[in-house]
Amino acid sequence: MAALGSWALWSSCSRGRSRAVLGCRLPGLRSSSPRSPLGARLLSQEKEATETHFGFETVSEEEKGGKVYQVFESVAKKYDVMNDMMSLGIHRVWKDLLLWKMRPFPGTQLLDVAGGTGDIAFRFLNYVQAQHQRKQKKQLRAQQNLSWEEIARKYQNEEDSLGGSRVMVCDINKEMLKIGKQKAHAQGYKAGLAWILGDAEELPFDDDKFDVYTIAFGIRNVTHIDQALREAHRVLKPGGRFLCLEFSQVNNPLVSRLYDVYSFQVIPVLGEVIAGDWKSYQYLVESIRQFPSQEEFKEMIEDAGFQKVTYENLTSGIVAIHSGFKL
Repeated sequence: MAALGSWALWSSCSRGRSRAVLGCRLPGLRSSSPRSPLGARLLSQEKEATETHFGFETVSEEEKGGKVYQVFESVAKKYDVMNDMMSLGIHRVWKDLLLWKMRPFPGTQLLDVAGGTGDIAFRFLNYVQAQHQRKQKKQLRAQQNLSWEEIARKYQNEEDSLGGSRVMVCDINKEMLKIGKQKAHAQGYKAGLAWILGDAEELPFDDDKFDVYTIAFGIRNVTHIDQALREAHRVLKPGGRFLCLEFSQVNNPLVSRLYDVYSFQVIPVLGEVIAGDWKSYQYLVESIRQFPSQEEFKEMIEDAGFQKVTYENLTSGIVAIHSGFKL
């Protein structure tokens, strides 16, 4: 129960910018006060106003952050609906495959970055709860001498249905987190779940804290992907695993042509009709084309310090799951 209490505290203290919460030092969160060495380092490492891409548009790095924020602030309420429409529901299978590849063990501490609407977090909670229940039933079957009263008492005394597993959802966008919290409340997710407002490039967590780091369809929107990867490596425990689900480069010429037509001619129209936002979905399509290839991204993950880096193409390379370990 102490663990649950500390996570509840994290959740309650995350109403402001988690990197600058005053008077609320959370367990496992890094202090970024200007008076601290970390704060001084962060202030001394302000990003230069160099150029980068926002879709096919060239913008300053500082400008890109604001533009991406506006995109997800705009699409937050229709985000899940549009995911279903754009992928014809296949995104659900891709996310299921990410969990099956993760295979979290009892007690796994997961950090899901850019996970605002909770899709990965909820799947994780379902997975570990089902796993814990199977383990519990197996133990009870092995104890044939127990009476039914003793068996019932064991179920009643079960305080943690997740076997100690926890998930922290971290997202830079308040609107996306708001939608995720609403979904969690509506679907009954409470235990083992916390929400933090935070930047993938400057994660507000201590070193060596999580067993698994996931980011699904989020890393291509980060201004400095290399910095986000280094942060992922920093917050993972030794032996921890990095998993990224992201759009990639299609490896079938015919599928590639059809995919381009669908992406540029259909998806922005769906965005306008369903979400009333053509420009945001035009950006999302363009951002996919600007993201590194599978091999290039693999090298970036290795450069961040990860080992045993692999990737698996799904649906002819429309998306890929990238995996690496902190060893």
